[in-house]
Amino acid sequence: MTDTSVKEAGSRPAGMAAPGSRALGSALPRILMNSGLAQILIALVLPVAIVTIWQLAGTNGSLFGGVLPTPDRVVSAWWTWAFGAKGMGLNPYSGTWLANVIFSTERVAEGFLVAILVGVPAGIWIGWSRLGAQILDPTVQMLRPIPITAWLPFSLAVFGISGFSAIFLIALGAFYPIVINTTQGARHVERNLVRAALMMGAGRLDILRRVVLPAALPAIFTGLRIGLGIGWTAVIVSEMIAVKSGLGYVLWDAYYVGRMDVVIADMVSIGVMGLLSDQLILLAERWALSWRLAGAR
Repeated sequence: MTDTSVKEAGSRPAGMAAPGSRALGSALPRILMNSGLAQILIALVLPVAIVTIWQLAGTNGSLFGGVLPTPDRVVSAWWTWAFGAKGMGLNPYSGTWLANVIFSTERVAEGFLVAILVGVPAGIWIGWSRLGAQILDPTVQMLRPIPITAWLPFSLAVFGISGFSAIFLIALGAFYPIVINTTQGARHVERNLVRAALMMGAGRLDILRRVVLPAALPAIFTGLRIGLGIGWTAVIVSEMIAVKSGLGYVLWDAYYVGRMDVVIADMVSIGVMGLLSDQLILLAERWALSWRLAGAR
């Protein structure tokens, strides 16, 4: 320790921490709050509080006169649904959880992929081309207010009770937020970037590929996240009526026979699958926009 540091340490009042330790102490809570574990714990606070209150409010395993089961009964029903022996006993749901999750996930993935393949090019064309806006935008805006449930009779008449009916409804529901957000992203590209590309001799296709599409990516990913959420809503609605498998079918069947514990376990499963798929979109967004994050540093 140098003479200067000794003098500074001696001149500080007793109990006062060094400046470096104060900075470390103030930064430590921020570091902990930004850690992945801390974010998970914070996210779990509200669900855990709701489940705890729900469990404590129950009487003899149920609430509201036996209509709503307590969380322990829901967990027990889900365990049998997920890990019970198939075809054993009088429980038709035993051991079928994974199969139904796969059925619903495949339908959402297929319908969502169709919505991307149609919605992103259509949105780019509407937002970037005046002709595209004149041709497509009025029709999109006319069809967009029609709810997914109104398309159910049409899909049943055209596709029948099959997976194609569900995929059609999922693709239709996810299409609108994707095309609207893509349109906005393409329409609000910085014009100076376009002028700079033109001055460098870029053609219209090069501008579209190297300027418009990258600039519209944040808006496109916003549309993808919204569309994916609507896709999960659409698959449940369609599976209740249009198909005989999947989480939506189990939900409606369990309600019909009075198994509210299975209904709630099904609802939680839908929410978890929606959360996981949304996190996949966020990971893809971070990868696709890594150049933007690097430029912001």
